[in-house]
Amino acid sequence: MLIKIAVLVSGGGTNLQALIDAQKKGILKDGKISLVISSDEKAYALTRAKENGIPTAVSKNEAEILGLLSDYSIDLIILAGYMTILSKDFVSRYPNRIINIHPSLIPSFCGKGFYGLKVHQAALDYGVKITGATAHFVNEIPDGGQIILQKAVEILPDDTPETLQKRVMEQAEWVIFPLAAQLVCERLLKEYE
Repeated sequence: MLIKIAVLVSGGGTNLQALIDAQKKGILKDGKISLVISSDEKAYALTRAKENGIPTAVSKNEAEILGLLSDYSIDLIILAGYMTILSKDFVSRYPNRIINIHPSLIPSFCGKGFYGLKVHQAALDYGVKITGATAHFVNEIPDGGQIILQKAVEILPDDTPETLQKRVMEQAEWVIFPLAAQLVCERLLKEYE
């Protein structure tokens, strides 16, 4: 049995690609990406999904999304660059079954308003020497769910928000996100036994 995964996206889908690659390499071995839902019909993540034979849908409506998740019998939801905060009602339907990746070491530079380059700019403005990424469960508080995995990344003296974002993605996000997904899939499989 494989855990059926839906990945919610809004943009380019680099984290989605990391998950697809991990599935092909057997790193994400207990889960199968069964659906990709985008909040933006122009998101390149949809192309990545289609090129890998994964069904796609476009919706911003939570009721529609819940319907799709039900139609595909989804067990686990992964937010991969999903730029919409889910409602408390939505999150409560999937307790400890929604995970997200955040581009900092939570509890630093997280919460409402901290996303994308804003996170890296804040880290540079504050002068921290180490940042990283955090894979965490999603609850009704933005970036407030239990931490699953974290990985640190050193900040270099000449970093810009853009160079830091790229390094955090390559060295931390793309490494720990598939591992976190696999850990949660293992746990869910035990619940189904």
